[in-house]
Amino acid sequence: MQLKNIDIKERMKFYNVAGLSLTLMNDGQITDSSGFGVLEAGTTKKVDENSIFNACSISKFLTSVLVLKLSDQGLLDINENVNNGLTSWKVPENEFTQTKKVTIRNLLSHESGIVDPEGSFSNLNNSHGVPNMIDLLMGKTTYCKDSIEVKYLPETDFQYSDAGFCIIQQLVEDICEMPFGELMKEGIFNPLQMTNSTYEIFSNVSKGKISSGHNKDGKVVNEKYPIYPFPAASGLWTTPTDMGKLVLELVSSLHGESKLGLSQNSVQAFFDSKGCKSWNGLGMFLDGSEQELEISSLGWGVGFQCMMVAFPYLGKGAIIMTNADLGVHQLKGMIGEIYSTLK
Repeated sequence: MQLKNIDIKERMKFYNVAGLSLTLMNDGQITDSSGFGVLEAGTTKKVDENSIFNACSISKFLTSVLVLKLSDQGLLDINENVNNGLTSWKVPENEFTQTKKVTIRNLLSHESGIVDPEGSFSNLNNSHGVPNMIDLLMGKTTYCKDSIEVKYLPETDFQYSDAGFCIIQQLVEDICEMPFGELMKEGIFNPLQMTNSTYEIFSNVSKGKISSGHNKDGKVVNEKYPIYPFPAASGLWTTPTDMGKLVLELVSSLHGESKLGLSQNSVQAFFDSKGCKSWNGLGMFLDGSEQELEISSLGWGVGFQCMMVAFPYLGKGAIIMTNADLGVHQLKGMIGEIYSTLK
């Protein structure tokens, strides 16, 4: 993929985007990693390939890859009732779960019957602190005031859900008996040398690598570094280069050359798995088919927007991260303009 007919600096000025980082992949390799603008408006801290941005919901794509690895290791069965593995909390049984059980598969595809309560899963409030995941699922925190339960028959509808990924997080922690961040570090970050990926940003702020968030007017948001205390759903901070390494790991796995120990068959099944909607995959969205399959993941939160798109069978893709929330869907703003030149 190549940039064509776009002046990124001019378009950043047009959209009031302070900083942007971009990685392009072709023929199974990273062919470009570029930074534009600054980490924080009013400063001279330039964006480069090591600048860390809030990935927001692209975190879900990374979580799905961890699930794939644990499944390949025989630690998880994505088609099994999650209550069989959950020990610290259980999905409440009701009339909907009598017919269909909640599984990792339908949690990953946002069709488990779980619906996020209105106003839930906001960014970290320092006065309330980091929520305990079990308390959150039980509706005992300000981040989620209603207990999580199945609201419709699983696998009959798509309802985008952060709560579903919180359940996945609790499940893998119960089974592996390790904090989610440590599991990700040992299982994904270290093997792929994703050295700029983390769920704990404060140790990196002093190093001048972390981007501040900005609003649609280009001003730094009040929170400056908005944090979502739900790692599996939206807690990742990373770089496009690191995300490119993850995408290329999946591309290599399709050829039987995995650093994570992923099997060729399981990765193929991962890309082939669809939910009740043709565009709905496991922790990602799908378009096209067979060799022309396109996978994508979007992130949007306070002060940040980003996008990952890849054609795994063609070995190409792009990751675009900005430190600006433009208030419109990614494809209708700066990211959409870049994406349209890459297609």
